[in-house]
Amino acid sequence: MERNIHIYKLIKLKVISIAIMFLSIHAVKAQDPQFSQFYSNYLYLAPSFAGLNYENRLAMNYRNQWPEITNGFVTYSVSFEHYFSKFNSGLGILMLRDEAGTGKLRTTNIGLQYSFDFKITESFHCRPGMHFMYTERGLDFNQLIFKDQMSASGNSPVSAEVVAMDNVGDIDFASSILTYSHNFWVGFSADHLLRPNQSLYDFEEEAGNLAKVPIKYQVFGGTKYVAKQRLLRPIPTSLQFAFLFKSQKNYRQLDAGLYWHRNPLVFGLWYRGIPVAKSFKYNDALTLLVGVKTNSFNIGYSYDFTTSRLITNTNGAHEISLSYTFNTREIKRRPKMVPCPEF
Repeated sequence: MERNIHIYKLIKLKVISIAIMFLSIHAVKAQDPQFSQFYSNYLYLAPSFAGLNYENRLAMNYRNQWPEITNGFVTYSVSFEHYFSKFNSGLGILMLRDEAGTGKLRTTNIGLQYSFDFKITESFHCRPGMHFMYTERGLDFNQLIFKDQMSASGNSPVSAEVVAMDNVGDIDFASSILTYSHNFWVGFSADHLLRPNQSLYDFEEEAGNLAKVPIKYQVFGGTKYVAKQRLLRPIPTSLQFAFLFKSQKNYRQLDAGLYWHRNPLVFGLWYRGIPVAKSFKYNDALTLLVGVKTNSFNIGYSYDFTTSRLITNTNGAHEISLSYTFNTREIKRRPKMVPCPEF
C-alpha cells in the first residue's frame, strides 16, 4: 500500500512538472534565453554595443529563472570587449550557456562581434554592428524517464523510445544598428539571420526539420535626464527611461522601465508584458533592481516578480551581473559616450 502511494505521488509530481513546462512553453514562446538586466549584458542585446565604453570590459551574468521548479532555466554568460581608438571600432567576444529540465537541455553559444562608430552630425552618432556565432544544442537522454519505463515495481533502465543525437551544432549571424546623441539612444537588431538548425534528430529532407530557429527582431532605446548639481546636492543624479521590444515568430514582448542613479547606487523598476494589445495581451513580470556603479566595477542584483498565471508555481527569477572596466593605455580623445544604462 505504501509503495502504491509513493508511486502515485511520484506520478502526480511528474504530471504537475509537465503541466508547468507546457505553461512555460505557452508563456515563453521565444527560442532564446533572456536577461532582465539586458544593458549589463549588452553584447547579447546587440553587436553595435561592442566597445561601448571605449575601454576594455569584462562582464559576467547569471540568471536563475523559476527556481521553484526542479531543474528550471539557468543561464550564464561571459563577455569581453576592446575598443580600437585608431579605427573607431569595437571588438567583442560573447559566450553563453543555457540549461533547462531534468535532461539538461542546453544551448551553448560562442561568437565574435564587431562594431564601427561614425558621426552623422556633431550631435548624432551611428554604430552598425555584426555578430558571427557558433551555436550548439544538446540533451542528456540518460537523465530522462519515459512512460514505458515506469511500473509499480520500479523504473526500468531501458526504453523503446528512439534516442536522438546528444548534440548538434550550426553557425549563425546577427546584425544591428544604434543611433545616439548626448541624452537619447535608439537601435534595431536582427538575430538568427542564418536560421540555425537545432534538431537533435537527423532528417533526410529539409522540409522535415522543424527545429530551425526563427529570426528575432528587437527595437530598443531610451532617454537620460541629469539633474543639475546644487550646493546641497553636489552628487550628480540621473533618471533614465529605457525599453526593449522583441518579436520572434508568434511571440512578442515589451520590457519598459526606469533607472535612478545617484553615485554609487542604482535602483531600477521594470515591467514586462503587453497589457493593451488584444492579440498579445499578457502580464509576465515586475522586476526590481539594485546595483552599485563605480568608475571601474559594477555589480547588480534583480528579482522578477511573476505576474502571469505561473505566479504561485515558479518563485520568480534571480539575476546577478558583474562587470569590470579597465584601460591599458590612456585615450587622448574620448569619443561621444552612449547614454544608455549599464544594468
